[in-house]
Amino acid sequence: MVINKVDNVNYNLDDKHQVFETIHRLMHTFRARQYRLIQDSGVDLTHMQHKVLGYFARHPDATLSDLVAESGKDKAQIARLITEVRTKGLLDAKADPADKRVTRLNLTQVGREIFERLKKTERELSDLAVQGLSEDECKLLLKLLGDIKNNLSDSAS
Repeated sequence: MVINKVDNVNYNLDDKHQVFETIHRLMHTFRARQYRLIQDSGVDLTHMQHKVLGYFARHPDATLSDLVAESGKDKAQIARLITEVRTKGLLDAKADPADKRVTRLNLTQVGREIFERLKKTERELSDLAVQGLSEDECKLLLKLLGDIKNNLSDSAS
């Protein structure tokens, strides 16, 4: 692994304490590559707009409030993102038939096509990231990361 000069500040940590520094650098590298792939695809989307597309691809008919609750982000920030994605013609809004005060959001056909294309590219990046790892190693890594997540979740209660 190539260490940037900025990373040297925290590089002398012992293995146990270096885990999160490594995870942080890994996610930063992955997100930077992911963002570059979005930009290289010719789609005019920010990383957060892409995340909005992904949420509504996985949760058709969800609402702005659903996304706010799921993401923990500020309602005004989510409202701006949804407006931006709708302006690009990638997200459609309809009033809920049972309660006209509620707006249900879904990807448009163009939004679905763009999301599927970007998802395929992301899978290729994920494949590259775990290249050389066996299926058992991937399972072990997932288990260990899950254990870490559970440790943090358990300590928060």
